[in-house]
Amino acid sequence: MIIAIDGPAASGKGTLARRIAAHYALPHLDTGLLYRAVAARCLALGLLDDVAASEAAAARLDVAAIDPEALRSAAMGEAASVVAARPGVRAALLDLQRRFAAQERGAVLDGRDIGTVICPDADVKLFVTAAPQVRAERRFKELAGRGAAVTFADVLADIEKRDERDSLRSAAPLVKADDAALLDTSALGIEAAFDAAMALVTQRLGQRG
Repeated sequence: MIIAIDGPAASGKGTLARRIAAHYALPHLDTGLLYRAVAARCLALGLLDDVAASEAAAARLDVAAIDPEALRSAAMGEAASVVAARPGVRAALLDLQRRFAAQERGAVLDGRDIGTVICPDADVKLFVTAAPQVRAERRFKELAGRGAAVTFADVLADIEKRDERDSLRSAAPLVKADDAALLDTSALGIEAAFDAAMALVTQRLGQRG
């Protein structure tokens, strides 16, 4: 069983993906971390603007070596959005993501092009979204909780910039797959969002028999 969960930054898709994966005892891949890891490598080399360097970093990426906590900063999210817009980077990571999804029991993957590009034949597709102001508030609280010196205005500006870049890029833009179920979490807490997501997953699985 493959469950594809897409959506913009701070929509709640990652949290829902982890909980859904745990519910079904399936492996989970946060594909955004792949792009953050590529961006981190480029930043360490001072080569974020070097397209060839980002493509090389993607081709050599070792998933086992990724440290999620080291990649959660706002700056890393912005840098990841930059490298993710490059077709060569996306192509280099395509096979890695599809191999993860092809595990014997299946998997849960979240990102921005899972249902449209990575796993177009996924058993279940969800598109999780929320209003920009709501998503910015969530991300602001998350970053502030880690001690980051950020302002709400800066976080909102970053969210809006990433939305525009992700939606308008030529390579695998962020769009809702035609057969994806839409879940707006703007007015939902995590428990309510999880219940709503599980209801949609159960419904889709029932439709597929």
